[in-house]
Amino acid sequence: MKIALGVTGGVAAYKAAELVRRLQQEKLDVQVVMTRAAQEFIAPLTFAAITGQKVITDMFRAGDAGPANVESAIEHIAVAQRIDLLLVAPATADILGKFAHGIAEDFLTTLYLATKAPVVVAPAMNVNMWGHAATRNNVSALRASGVHVVEPDEGYLACGMTGAGRLAATETIAKKVCEVLGLRRDLEGQTVLVSAGPTCEDIDPVRFLTNRSSGKMGYALAEAAHRRGARVILVSGPTDRKIPEGVDWVPVRSAEEMRRAVIDRARESNIAVLAAAVADYRPAAMEKKKIKRGEASFTLGLEPTPDILAELGRERAQSNGRRVLVGFAAETESVAENARQKLARKGADIIVANDVTQEGAGFDTDTNIVTLFIHDGREIPLPKMNKLVVANHILDHVLEIQRQFK
Repeated sequence: MKIALGVTGGVAAYKAAELVRRLQQEKLDVQVVMTRAAQEFIAPLTFAAITGQKVITDMFRAGDAGPANVESAIEHIAVAQRIDLLLVAPATADILGKFAHGIAEDFLTTLYLATKAPVVVAPAMNVNMWGHAATRNNVSALRASGVHVVEPDEGYLACGMTGAGRLAATETIAKKVCEVLGLRRDLEGQTVLVSAGPTCEDIDPVRFLTNRSSGKMGYALAEAAHRRGARVILVSGPTDRKIPEGVDWVPVRSAEEMRRAVIDRARESNIAVLAAAVADYRPAAMEKKKIKRGEASFTLGLEPTPDILAELGRERAQSNGRRVLVGFAAETESVAENARQKLARKGADIIVANDVTQEGAGFDTDTNIVTLFIHDGREIPLPKMNKLVVANHILDHVLEIQRQFK
């Protein structure tokens, strides 16, 4: 989603750089618009470096003439049409007054009038200015027109006075933006354990057994849970996926290492989603030296690896725990039958099953096609969709199960 961040001329303008970073953690694409006064407090280059895109500072490009000037003159219309939200932080008394009275004298004020996207303002100013009748009237008018106002905090102000007028905390502003955009924070206060990626089972110092899992589904689950406010523990086998910001990443290699990490960290979790493709078998004994090519055939002895999902299911049943347990089943045939059996055998609440032979549902794809098998007998098929969207559907049903616990 794309938002425009309007930065106006107050001492708190420097805090907008931190705010951009926080909004980016929510996977929001931020286009910064600065007033002329804002540039006296912080340089546009700061925001350009953080966002990786140009910063809009004027309605017209100085010195331009002809088509380029025409393009810049209508740029506010293009920005107004493509953003999902306009945020102004800090919002000075001046900008609040201009918004309230429909004054359009620069890019930001014109953008405000041109957009139909929701608007959030976070005022910051001197305590007397914030309490002045004119400011209060302007804020009331903005609220009446549907603008969302993030009240300033109280405290020591740059002017040396104490009272209301400090820019609200970055987290408070980000939370309001997410709320207005409909980005949920319904997992706040919960800890979600996610396992992801493959495991590697050593044959000798050179070779190992593994599978084709890329970790994309598990990492999407970790990202989705974090964006919804959860503390996330991500136990991951070897993968080249970028670690989602804000998660507690626990790297492992073998099935046994994954088992130890998952069982240990599960004690901290309310929800466990085991999306890792754990090897079902490992060499019965690892050769100490590299196995050399020979003329005779070679037999590799295998033994089963620990069943992590079943172990968590037994532990929960014995302790009468209320941790929601989700497992995955990657199948090539008899998907529904195998998934239902796995659901009962493992003691899970949900099995997420897919046929990995389907186009768009196999390993190392950005999409998935799954069916959710719920412990109450429901089967919920999901069409091909982005794995992050799939992750959110899974988490929706996890929350539904938690509500049944209460």
